[in-house]
Amino acid sequence: MCRLFIGAEPGLWQPQTRSMRLDGVSTSVRLERFFWAVLEEVGRRDGLTLNQLVAKLSRECTEAGHDPANFASFLRVCCGRYQALQLAGEIPVATDVSIGSLDAEGILARERVRHIAARPAASRQAEAASRAATS
Repeated sequence: MCRLFIGAEPGLWQPQTRSMRLDGVSTSVRLERFFWAVLEEVGRRDGLTLNQLVAKLSRECTEAGHDPANFASFLRVCCGRYQALQLAGEIPVATDVSIGSLDAEGILARERVRHIAARPAASRQAEAASRAATS
């Protein structure tokens, strides 16, 4: 099993630092090359450069109240979610379909249903009991 991972091109996990301006502030972000490549693909889908995409994600992350100190981790999770949503059929593999054109609310709702169904029955029952006790 591990051969699939350790046999991959070592350049994929080499860290690369990119300098950019996020909301007028010069900063640098350090990610592995694999993640930069995924982010470039996501940006291309919506006609954005890598810097434009990262700036947009930073702005929206801040507006949503997320911790900006964990931004590199947020970007890694964005890449993982992008690929997982492609595998789930929620994001078309064809890169000519923009991410912005997708029904984000519908995708998130279906994702919540999948996550609830995947949890053990005891966990779902405890949540239901907790909700019933607070209403």
